[in-house]
Amino acid sequence: MADHSEVAYTTADGNDYPAHEATYEGFLKFATWGTAAVIAIVVLMAIFLV
Repeated sequence: MADHSEVAYTTADGNDYPAHEATYEGFLKFATWGTAAVIAIVVLMAIFLV
């Protein structure tokens, strides 16, 4: 039976953690601004479409 004691992704060559973290930071920034934009649109709709 195969030995599963070592996790492959922690020892794999070529893992680019700085690029991964930069991508995640970009995603968080996009999600934050996107949420703020949707809230602004809903508020403006509530004001002007009543």
